[in-house]
Amino acid sequence: MQIIYNFGILIYRCFVRIAALFNKKIAKMWIGQKAGLEILKEKLKEGERYIWLHAASLGEFEQGRPLIERLKTQYPDYKILLTFFSPSGYEVRKNYPFADIVCYLPMDTPRNASRFVRMVKPEIAVLIKYEFWANYLYFLKKHNIPTYVVSAIFREKQVFFRWYGRWYRNLLKNFKLIFVQDEKSYKLLKRYNINNVVVSGDTRFDRVGEIAAEAKNVPCVENFVQGKKTIVAGSSWEKDEDLLIEYFNNSNGLKLIIAPHVVSKEHILNICSKLKKTFVLFSEADETNVQNADCLIIDAIGFLSSVYRYGDIAYIGGGFGAGIHNVLEAAVYGMPVIFGNNYHKFREARQLIQENAAFTIADYLTLQKILDKLLCNDDFLKKTGENAYQYVRNNMGATDIILSKII
Repeated sequence: MQIIYNFGILIYRCFVRIAALFNKKIAKMWIGQKAGLEILKEKLKEGERYIWLHAASLGEFEQGRPLIERLKTQYPDYKILLTFFSPSGYEVRKNYPFADIVCYLPMDTPRNASRFVRMVKPEIAVLIKYEFWANYLYFLKKHNIPTYVVSAIFREKQVFFRWYGRWYRNLLKNFKLIFVQDEKSYKLLKRYNINNVVVSGDTRFDRVGEIAAEAKNVPCVENFVQGKKTIVAGSSWEKDEDLLIEYFNNSNGLKLIIAPHVVSKEHILNICSKLKKTFVLFSEADETNVQNADCLIIDAIGFLSSVYRYGDIAYIGGGFGAGIHNVLEAAVYGMPVIFGNNYHKFREARQLIQENAAFTIADYLTLQKILDKLLCNDDFLKKTGENAYQYVRNNMGATDIILSKII
């Protein structure tokens, strides 16, 4: 199976090389992965002690961020090496101040993995959620480097548990500990005699708690809300916006903040064309025009996590497409959360529904029904918001559990 795996990596490498000719994102990844070992050769310092953390992309990085920052703060004698697989992580966080070295992870060939491990000589290796690269795991084990995966989640349909997945499943035994998010993952691994497992929870809860504690005041948004009931639509797509705008256009005294997933000029203009009430763009807002507007459109990135705090209800986009975006960033502020019906693979969304803190919709009528109830019944709105807040708080603490066992 190792031979088949390595052959598959070579095929994948050829595919990436060809695709890089036509796709800028893939080209960045190809160039970055090829340069990874050279960057390490230049930046690694002899005699330093390194902890290596790897995140596939930006989402996994944010999940592991509380752990990275705690390691750097509490154990300053260690240097932090942070690697990424995807440009969505590296391009955004290549200057991340809590890491001493940031680079792409070279492709998982035996030669690359062997050179990487011998060059870095990490004292600890931590993979965040996914990324089970066979050659890296093999050489980490060979060099007796304690290796962990954090915030992992396992499902029956994954390759590990298929009839042909025994070889890949055995790779999990290379980890000193596997920190999983839930009991279901723990029991599944135990069933297959994978015993190096700890239920720690999900570090994303710690991260959103940190974000909420550090949230910036946004005077423009505060002036816009003026104490009126406000819906914040976060990472919305066109279908989400169509439903919300229809409701908003037919409402009285309601404020709407839209922070679309895509902030291109064309998409912003498309949103504006559908609004029948006064609106203002965040980039053009001032103290006067924002107070006179009914809708505020956030046509910039980096503000959403701070904007949520000004809302009464959050609508999370993506539920009519590939899947919903981060629901915890809103729930931490103690507000009910609404999203489309493609949410089932997101554990926190399912649990928020179970806790009577979130609601899923299928169409305009179901959106209208839940918004009418939330906006017209203050007790119901307050209780669902409290449920959301308590759910997030009750699930914090994964970072402490992980740190206690890896250092």
